[in-house]
Amino acid sequence: MEEKDWVLLQTLYDQQNITKTAEILYVSQPSLSYRIQQLEKEFGITILHRGRRGVEFTPQGEYLVKYAKDMLRQLQQTKEFLLSMENKISGTLKIGTASSMARYKLPNILKNFYAKYPDVEFKVTSSRSSELVNSVYKRDVHVGFIRGDYKWPEEKHLIMTENIWIVSKREISLDELPNLPRIIYKTDLSLENVFDNWWKENFSEPPTITMEVDNMETCKEMVLSGLGYAIIPSIVLSNNEDLYRIQLRTRRGEPIMRNSWIIYRKESLKIPLIKAFVNFTKNMELM
Repeated sequence: MEEKDWVLLQTLYDQQNITKTAEILYVSQPSLSYRIQQLEKEFGITILHRGRRGVEFTPQGEYLVKYAKDMLRQLQQTKEFLLSMENKISGTLKIGTASSMARYKLPNILKNFYAKYPDVEFKVTSSRSSELVNSVYKRDVHVGFIRGDYKWPEEKHLIMTENIWIVSKREISLDELPNLPRIIYKTDLSLENVFDNWWKENFSEPPTITMEVDNMETCKEMVLSGLGYAIIPSIVLSNNEDLYRIQLRTRRGEPIMRNSWIIYRKESLKIPLIKAFVNFTKNMELM
């Protein structure tokens, strides 16, 4: 079993479709099917069953996929370590990031880092912060940019703290909020909890939710169109937008803040590329 077999199994498991897998790997379907048959003969098992809707892996096949993923991860780590022995800042940096960080902050970080280290390549994936914690822990990515305060057993650094605002197209007061149309959006559970706890602390009745959208950017545009108010972190807002703002505060008058972190595993700092990127990010002012 070789590296190309590990890639084949992982890709086929992710796609659950032989045609799509063949297209991704730039091989013919007969060649792909033949290689699967050879692997089944080699291990004396049935790896998968074919059906009208795609393929279904057997328990033995799923175990073999797990082995393939582990071997690919170990191979990548070995390549990274060998490159690090030259003490050269090069290679591919795998970054997991919250979508709002990917849109508003990460491009500038990568631009400046690349200007300093032009031999570096980036692989960036966006996900919810709760999922990113698991991705960094499993070493699927080298570093994670998460928003909110999550439990993380290894290394992390606070890179940004921002205000949270109630925004509206017209001037409003806090007392009006329960009766005004509110626009909400899909976000991390940690931020939803901040909103819910603040609301319960200040009001006995539920908010009047008239619209739900899929992200903060769309939510802001709906507010700018005068369709309601929303509660949004500073990262989405710019100073030249015509929006009335009320800072979210506790009953004691303290501002409620939103923290963003870079998280990573301590042992990964043995690789010069990751260490250089972490140190570079720590020294940037993001907000």
